[in-house]
Amino acid sequence: MGPTRPGGYAPPVDLGLAGRTALVTGASRGIGLGIARALAAEGTRVAISSRTAGRIEEAAAQIGASAYVHDSSDLDGAPRLVERVEEELGPLDVLVTNTGGPPGGDPFELDREQWEAAYRDLVLAPMALIGRTVPGMRERGFGRILNVASIAVREPIGALILSNSHRSATLAAFKTLARQLAGDGVTLNTLLPGRIATDRLAEIHGSLDEAEVAAREQVPAGRLGTVEEIAAAGAFLCSAQASYITGVALRVDGGLSQSI
Repeated sequence: MGPTRPGGYAPPVDLGLAGRTALVTGASRGIGLGIARALAAEGTRVAISSRTAGRIEEAAAQIGASAYVHDSSDLDGAPRLVERVEEELGPLDVLVTNTGGPPGGDPFELDREQWEAAYRDLVLAPMALIGRTVPGMRERGFGRILNVASIAVREPIGALILSNSHRSATLAAFKTLARQLAGDGVTLNTLLPGRIATDRLAEIHGSLDEAEVAAREQVPAGRLGTVEEIAAAGAFLCSAQASYITGVALRVDGGLSQSI
Protein backbone atom coordinates (compact mmCIF):
# COMPACT_ATOMS: atom_id res chain seq x y z
CA MET A 1 0.00 0.00 0.00
CA GLY A 2 1.45 3.33 -1.02
CA PRO A 3 1.54 6.45 1.16
CA THR A 4 -1.65 8.39 1.70
CA ARG A 5 -2.02 11.28 -0.75
CA PRO A 6 -3.79 14.63 -0.08
CA GLY A 7 -7.52 14.09 0.39
CA GLY A 8 -7.14 10.73 2.17
CA TYR A 9 -6.85 8.55 -0.96
CA ALA A 10 -4.04 5.97 -0.88
CA PRO A 11 -3.58 4.35 -4.30
CA PRO A 12 -1.97 0.89 -4.12
CA VAL A 13 -0.21 1.25 -7.49
CA ASP A 14 0.62 3.91 -10.05
CA LEU A 15 -2.40 3.94 -12.35
CA GLY A 16 -0.59 5.70 -15.19
CA LEU A 17 -2.84 8.77 -15.04
CA ALA A 18 -0.33 11.44 -14.04
CA GLY A 19 -0.39 14.33 -16.49
CA ARG A 20 -3.59 13.21 -18.17
CA THR A 21 -6.81 15.23 -18.29
CA ALA A 22 -10.19 14.12 -16.96
CA LEU A 23 -13.70 15.53 -16.85
CA VAL A 24 -16.13 14.30 -14.19
CA THR A 25 -19.72 15.52 -14.39
CA GLY A 26 -22.14 15.76 -11.48
CA ALA A 27 -19.15 16.05 -9.18
CA SER A 28 -20.11 18.62 -6.58
CA ARG A 29 -20.63 15.86 -4.00
CA GLY A 30 -21.03 12.13 -3.48
CA ILE A 31 -19.68 9.52 -5.88
CA GLY A 32 -18.81 12.02 -8.61
CA LEU A 33 -16.68 14.08 -6.24
CA GLY A 34 -15.12 10.90 -4.83
CA ILE A 35 -14.00 9.71 -8.26
CA ALA A 36 -12.67 13.18 -9.10
CA ARG A 37 -10.71 13.20 -5.84
CA ALA A 38 -9.21 9.79 -6.60
CA LEU A 39 -8.16 10.89 -10.10
CA ALA A 40 -6.65 14.11 -8.77
CA ALA A 41 -4.63 12.10 -6.24
CA GLU A 42 -3.10 10.23 -9.19
CA GLY A 43 -1.75 13.46 -10.65
CA THR A 44 -4.51 13.86 -13.20
CA ARG A 45 -5.64 17.33 -14.27
CA VAL A 46 -9.29 17.16 -13.26
CA ALA A 47 -12.24 19.24 -14.41
CA ILE A 48 -15.49 18.83 -12.49
CA SER A 49 -18.91 20.12 -13.45
CA SER A 50 -22.29 20.71 -11.86
CA ARG A 51 -25.24 23.01 -12.48
CA THR A 52 -24.65 25.06 -9.29
CA ALA A 53 -21.70 27.45 -9.39
CA GLY A 54 -21.16 27.82 -5.65
CA ARG A 55 -21.17 24.11 -4.91
CA ILE A 56 -18.91 23.08 -7.78
CA GLU A 57 -16.40 25.82 -7.01
CA GLU A 58 -16.27 24.73 -3.36
CA ALA A 59 -15.79 21.09 -4.38
CA ALA A 60 -13.03 22.01 -6.82
CA ALA A 61 -11.18 23.92 -4.12
CA GLN A 62 -11.28 20.84 -1.87
CA ILE A 63 -9.48 18.56 -4.33
CA GLY A 64 -7.44 20.92 -6.48
CA ALA A 65 -9.66 20.59 -9.56
CA SER A 66 -11.03 23.12 -12.06
CA ALA A 67 -14.72 23.97 -11.76
CA TYR A 68 -17.17 24.28 -14.65
CA VAL A 69 -20.87 25.10 -14.49
CA HIS A 70 -22.89 22.76 -16.72
CA ASP A 71 -26.46 21.49 -16.58
CA SER A 72 -26.57 17.91 -17.89
CA SER A 73 -29.97 18.57 -19.45
CA ASP A 74 -28.39 21.21 -21.71
CA LEU A 75 -27.45 18.89 -24.56
CA ASP A 76 -26.36 21.73 -26.82
CA GLY A 77 -24.00 22.90 -24.09
CA ALA A 78 -22.13 19.58 -23.89
CA PRO A 79 -19.76 20.30 -26.81
CA ARG A 80 -19.02 23.74 -25.38
CA LEU A 81 -18.16 22.20 -22.00
CA VAL A 82 -15.67 19.79 -23.58
CA GLU A 83 -14.17 22.59 -25.68
CA ARG A 84 -13.66 24.79 -22.63
CA VAL A 85 -12.00 22.00 -20.66
CA GLU A 86 -9.69 21.07 -23.52
CA GLU A 87 -8.74 24.69 -24.17
CA GLU A 88 -7.83 25.25 -20.52
CA LEU A 89 -6.50 21.85 -19.37
CA GLY A 90 -5.63 19.87 -22.49
CA PRO A 91 -7.19 17.09 -24.59
CA LEU A 92 -9.51 14.82 -22.61
CA ASP A 93 -8.15 11.37 -21.81
CA VAL A 94 -10.83 10.43 -19.25
CA LEU A 95 -14.55 11.16 -19.22
CA VAL A 96 -16.73 10.20 -16.25
CA THR A 97 -20.45 10.71 -16.77
CA ASN A 98 -22.33 10.87 -13.49
CA THR A 99 -25.95 11.97 -13.14
CA GLY A 100 -28.25 11.95 -10.13
CA GLY A 101 -31.28 9.70 -10.12
CA PRO A 102 -34.69 10.87 -11.37
CA PRO A 103 -37.75 10.87 -9.08
CA GLY A 104 -39.35 7.62 -7.99
CA GLY A 105 -42.90 6.81 -6.99
CA ASP A 106 -45.90 5.10 -8.52
CA PRO A 107 -45.03 4.31 -12.17
CA PHE A 108 -48.58 5.14 -13.26
CA GLU A 109 -48.40 8.62 -11.76
CA LEU A 110 -45.34 9.70 -13.73
CA ASP A 111 -46.17 11.95 -16.67
CA ARG A 112 -44.62 12.08 -20.13
CA GLU A 113 -42.50 15.11 -19.24
CA GLN A 114 -40.86 13.18 -16.39
CA TRP A 115 -40.10 10.25 -18.70
CA GLU A 116 -38.60 12.57 -21.28
CA ALA A 117 -36.54 14.48 -18.70
CA ALA A 118 -35.10 11.22 -17.30
CA TYR A 119 -34.22 10.05 -20.83
CA ARG A 120 -32.49 13.35 -21.52
CA ASP A 121 -30.47 13.21 -18.28
CA LEU A 122 -29.55 9.52 -18.21
CA VAL A 123 -29.19 8.65 -21.91
CA LEU A 124 -28.87 11.71 -24.14
CA ALA A 125 -26.62 13.74 -21.80
CA PRO A 126 -23.84 11.12 -21.55
CA MET A 127 -24.05 10.43 -25.28
CA ALA A 128 -23.71 14.15 -26.10
CA LEU A 129 -20.45 14.32 -24.13
CA ILE A 130 -19.17 11.05 -25.57
CA GLY A 131 -19.92 12.12 -29.12
CA ARG A 132 -17.77 15.23 -28.70
CA THR A 133 -14.96 13.47 -26.81
CA VAL A 134 -14.45 10.19 -28.66
CA PRO A 135 -12.97 11.53 -31.95
CA GLY A 136 -9.97 13.02 -30.13
CA MET A 137 -9.50 9.91 -28.01
CA ARG A 138 -9.48 7.71 -31.11
CA GLU A 139 -6.99 9.96 -32.83
CA ARG A 140 -4.61 9.84 -29.85
CA GLY A 141 -5.13 6.10 -29.26
CA PHE A 142 -6.15 6.43 -25.62
CA GLY A 143 -9.45 7.04 -23.87
CA ARG A 144 -11.31 5.99 -20.75
CA ILE A 145 -15.06 6.58 -20.50
CA LEU A 146 -16.87 5.62 -17.31
CA ASN A 147 -20.57 5.91 -16.49
CA VAL A 148 -21.96 5.82 -12.96
CA ALA A 149 -25.26 3.92 -12.96
CA SER A 150 -26.87 1.68 -10.32
CA ILE A 151 -27.31 -2.00 -9.46
CA ALA A 152 -30.94 -1.33 -10.47
CA VAL A 153 -29.93 -2.03 -14.09
CA ARG A 154 -29.38 -5.67 -13.03
CA GLU A 155 -32.12 -5.97 -10.42
CA PRO A 156 -34.81 -3.31 -10.99
CA ILE A 157 -35.99 -1.46 -7.90
CA GLY A 158 -39.78 -1.22 -7.74
CA ALA A 159 -40.11 2.48 -6.99
CA LEU A 160 -37.46 3.60 -9.50
CA ILE A 161 -38.91 2.77 -12.92
CA LEU A 162 -37.35 5.82 -14.59
CA SER A 163 -33.87 4.95 -13.36
CA ASN A 164 -34.35 1.24 -14.09
CA SER A 165 -35.42 1.92 -17.66
CA HIS A 166 -33.09 4.67 -18.79
CA ARG A 167 -29.90 3.58 -17.02
CA SER A 168 -30.39 0.17 -18.65
CA ALA A 169 -30.57 1.87 -22.05
CA THR A 170 -27.26 3.66 -21.41
CA LEU A 171 -25.69 0.39 -20.29
CA ALA A 172 -26.66 -1.17 -23.62
CA ALA A 173 -25.27 1.82 -25.50
CA PHE A 174 -21.96 1.53 -23.63
CA LYS A 175 -21.72 -2.17 -24.50
CA THR A 176 -22.34 -1.37 -28.15
CA LEU A 177 -19.75 1.42 -28.26
CA ALA A 178 -17.21 -0.60 -26.28
CA ARG A 179 -17.07 -3.20 -29.04
CA GLN A 180 -16.78 -0.55 -31.73
CA LEU A 181 -13.98 1.41 -30.01
CA ALA A 182 -11.93 -1.37 -28.40
CA GLY A 183 -9.43 -1.44 -31.27
CA ASP A 184 -8.80 2.29 -30.91
CA GLY A 185 -7.55 2.16 -27.32
CA VAL A 186 -10.80 3.61 -25.97
CA THR A 187 -12.67 1.74 -23.22
CA LEU A 188 -16.21 2.24 -21.96
CA ASN A 189 -17.24 0.79 -18.62
CA THR A 190 -19.97 1.28 -16.04
CA LEU A 191 -20.01 1.34 -12.24
CA LEU A 192 -23.07 -0.15 -10.54
CA PRO A 193 -23.17 1.27 -7.01
CA GLY A 194 -25.16 -0.44 -4.32
CA ARG A 195 -25.81 1.33 -1.03
CA ILE A 196 -23.05 3.91 -0.77
CA ALA A 197 -22.93 6.39 2.11
CA THR A 198 -23.87 9.58 0.27
CA ASP A 199 -26.18 12.52 0.87
CA ARG A 200 -28.55 11.02 -1.70
CA LEU A 201 -28.85 7.79 0.29
CA ALA A 202 -29.42 9.80 3.47
CA GLU A 203 -32.28 11.62 1.74
CA ILE A 204 -33.87 8.32 0.69
CA HIS A 205 -33.65 6.73 4.16
CA GLY A 206 -34.12 9.84 6.26
CA SER A 207 -30.54 9.79 7.55
CA LEU A 208 -27.29 7.88 7.07
CA ASP A 209 -27.77 6.32 10.50
CA GLU A 210 -31.06 4.80 9.36
CA ALA A 211 -29.46 3.69 6.10
CA GLU A 212 -26.67 2.01 8.08
CA VAL A 213 -29.18 0.14 10.23
CA ALA A 214 -30.92 -1.16 7.11
CA ALA A 215 -27.60 -2.13 5.56
CA ARG A 216 -26.61 -4.21 8.58
CA GLU A 217 -29.75 -6.28 8.02
CA GLN A 218 -29.90 -6.39 4.23
CA VAL A 219 -26.37 -6.09 2.80
CA PRO A 220 -24.20 -9.23 3.08
CA ALA A 221 -21.17 -7.08 3.93
CA GLY A 222 -23.16 -5.78 6.90
CA ARG A 223 -22.60 -2.09 6.22
CA LEU A 224 -22.85 0.73 3.73
CA GLY A 225 -20.11 1.15 1.17
CA THR A 226 -17.95 4.27 1.31
CA VAL A 227 -17.43 6.81 -1.42
CA GLU A 228 -13.71 6.05 -1.27
CA GLU A 229 -14.34 2.37 -2.02
CA ILE A 230 -16.37 3.00 -5.15
CA ALA A 231 -14.02 5.80 -6.21
CA ALA A 232 -11.07 3.40 -6.08
CA ALA A 233 -12.90 1.04 -8.42
CA GLY A 234 -13.71 3.92 -10.75
CA ALA A 235 -10.13 5.19 -10.78
CA PHE A 236 -8.86 1.74 -11.72
CA LEU A 237 -11.28 1.43 -14.64
CA CYS A 238 -9.93 4.79 -15.85
CA SER A 239 -6.32 3.66 -15.52
CA ALA A 240 -3.71 2.72 -18.10
CA GLN A 241 -3.61 -0.80 -16.58
CA ALA A 242 -7.31 -1.34 -17.34
CA SER A 243 -6.69 -1.23 -21.09
CA TYR A 244 -8.12 -4.75 -21.66
CA ILE A 245 -11.29 -4.13 -19.65
CA THR A 246 -14.15 -2.70 -21.70
CA GLY A 247 -17.91 -3.15 -21.93
CA VAL A 248 -17.96 -4.14 -18.26
CA ALA A 249 -20.61 -3.25 -15.67
CA LEU A 250 -18.91 -3.56 -12.27
CA ARG A 251 -21.08 -3.98 -9.17
CA VAL A 252 -19.79 -2.29 -6.05
CA ASP A 253 -22.50 -3.37 -3.64
CA GLY A 254 -21.13 -5.46 -0.78
CA GLY A 255 -22.85 -8.56 -2.19
CA LEU A 256 -26.33 -6.98 -2.20
CA SER A 257 -27.38 -8.05 -5.69
CA GLN A 258 -28.34 -11.70 -6.02
CA SER A 259 -28.30 -12.28 -9.78
CA ILE A 260 -25.43 -14.14 -11.41
